[in-house]
Amino acid sequence: MGLFESVKARLVPARDKVSGLAQQHGDRIQHGIDRAAKVVDERTRGKYSDRIQSGSGKAKGAVERLAHKDGTGPGGTTGAPPSTPPGTPPPAS
Repeated sequence: MGLFESVKARLVPARDKVSGLAQQHGDRIQHGIDRAAKVVDERTRGKYSDRIQSGSGKAKGAVERLAHKDGTGPGGTTGAPPSTPPGTPPPAS
């Protein structure tokens, strides 16, 4: 077993625990992200508002992914992997 596989195997219990916490307290975590973003935006006097909004959105997305790692996404949809690589725009319809 290589180093990467060994580290990955040791992190599985931690990932499962974090996922469970995200499922239980997702709304509180999201509220905390919003509050932190608001405070930072106020302290920087709006100079970095777009970056703060982008970062808080990514943090909320990460919490959602952790909370729904059981194979179902928001709304009960399956978390099937996309057919195109990440970063590829969807096909035009």
